[in-house]
Parts: sequence; C-alpha cells; structure tokens
Amino acid sequence: MRLSDFDYPLPEELIAQYPCEKREEARLLVVNRADGSLGHDTFRNIGRYLPAPSLLVVNNSRVIPARLLGRKPRTGGEVEVFLLRQVDGQSFEAMLRPLKKIREGEPLEFPGGLRCVLVDRERRLVRFDCRDVLGRLEESGHIPLPPYIKRSDDDSDRINYQTVYAKRPGSVAAPTAGLHFSKPLIASLKKAGHAFAEVTLHVNYGTFKPVECEDVTQHKMHSETYSIPPVTLRRLLAERERGGKVVAVGTTSCRTLEAWARTGRTADDTDIFIYPGGKFQVTDALVTNFHLPRSTLLMLVCAFAGTDLIRRAYAEAVREKYRFYSYGDAMVIV
Repeated sequence: MRLSDFDYPLPEELIAQYPCEKREEARLLVVNRADGSLGHDTFRNIGRYLPAPSLLVVNNSRVIPARLLGRKPRTGGEVEVFLLRQVDGQSFEAMLRPLKKIREGEPLEFPGGLRCVLVDRERRLVRFDCRDVLGRLEESGHIPLPPYIKRSDDDSDRINYQTVYAKRPGSVAAPTAGLHFSKPLIASLKKAGHAFAEVTLHVNYGTFKPVECEDVTQHKMHSETYSIPPVTLRRLLAERERGGKVVAVGTTSCRTLEAWARTGRTADDTDIFIYPGGKFQVTDALVTNFHLPRSTLLMLVCAFAGTDLIRRAYAEAVREKYRFYSYGDAMVIV
C-alpha cells in the first residue's frame, strides 16, 4: 500500500464552510459492500438502509472551546493557546503561538479573567490558575474549527459543531458523523426498533495529522482516550449474543469498538490504526463523513468497504457535488 493510493482530487468549493440549516437534511451516499452499488438519498432517511433492528453506537464526547486568544500582560503582545489534552485538573498540553516569544512562568491572560502560564516548554504544558478550567472555557474560549474551514468561529458553531447527544467534555474536534442526527430523527429510529448506545472517545488534534510515510504501515498513529460504560458493554454483548448488527456512528465510535474487541479493555488510551487488510470484529455498518485525502480516517473507511469501492464512491460524490469534511454530507456503508 502506497500513500498515493489514498489520494483523490477535490475542488476547493466542495469543502463545506457551514453546515446544513437542518442537521438531517444533509445528503447521504449509500454504499453497499455486498453488491458494490451506490445510492443517493437524504440523511433523514438513513433508517431505510440500516440493518433492522440494529444497535447504533455514538460518541458522546463534547467539543470544548479549546482555542484561547489573549495577551501577555508584560508586553501586550497577542498570544494564542490551543488546548490539546487535559493532563490534570488545571494543566493541559497545548500549542502556543508565538512559542518562541513566550517565557516559562510568564502569565498569559484571556477574556473573562482566565489566566495560565507555560510551565514546561519542551512538553508545551500550560497550567491555569483556577480549578474549573472547562467551565471557564465556555466564556473565554473559541470553538476550534478545523483548519480547512477558512473562517472564524461564531456563536452558531457552539451549537452546530456539537452533536445533540454530546455530554462529556474533552474533544478538540467533533465526531462529525454524529452531527447529522437530530433529536426527532433519533426518536423516529428508536420507534422503528433501533437502539442507541454511547461510548466516549475524546478526539485530539492528532486526527488532522497527515500521513507522510509512503509505506502507510510505517505511520505512527496518534493516541486518544476512550471509555465504554457498563450499560453499553451489556448492550454490545447482548447484541453479539443474539446475532444482531452493530452500527458505528463515525470513525471514533468504530475505533473505540475495535480497540475494545482487540484488548478487552473498556477504558484506555488507544493508538489503533486500521488500514486495508485490518479486520473488524464488532462493526457491521458504518456512518461517516467524507475524509481528507491521505488521512488515517480515509484508510479506515477503505479497510471497511474496500479501497476500490471507496475510490468509486468518492469520485461519485465529487461528480455529484457532495459537500465534504466536517460540516459536509454523509455516507453510510452497509
């Protein structure tokens, strides 16, 4: 496998800068692994294509306003701190700009009176002067939109870049396949006999890290923290016992399920890297958005459906002018 096997041309105008007005009105590309067929629909009709009945596993991680824009009181110089991963109650690994001009121990101030200092330059570790950092971020921070969205965040992103079932703060990027589900759509799917279960995987900025090895098997995968609550574990075991089908909503839910299947651990850090040739032990169907070329997420999708079929599906999506990436349209692979 070469890195170039996972490339595809994408006109820039197909990269969605805003979401659909209504979540479930996104377009849906239906990919059938059994016969290789492709179909077109709207996401609100996804229930027509799911194995019935099935267990939909969703990622309930909540995006935190992880981007802080502030100043250095000493000089008045502007600074940006992008929180990547919480280390303890008051400390985070972060990206800082301009890093070279920020001294260790130097206070950095942000709107709402939030303050932190750089305590370890090598680890890029910052420490805040309050205990309820996540709560304070709600008034001081910005929603960390992906780099391919070429605009500043606004108030609408605090709602739109969050799933309707988001509960546990910790992600710096949304589990975007879940953005298409509205509460009425979830209710209608439950009425039709489908069940929902929640897992948590906190998405970190490594999800945007490009693969640079021409031999993709040599890529070092980033690590993310996941957990599967006891009620979800019971549902998964019951579903497998009765031969039911498990639908992973998003690559993050899929990674969580497959990490559990490989290790037996319901809470851990995982650097699982699934690329063509990898086996899926739990996931029977996958709901996902369209992913960046040469990305580990695209490789996971190719592993699930086959590289040739996904190449054809992406070419079809480009031809039909689907909207791509986080705020874009969706695909269901059955």
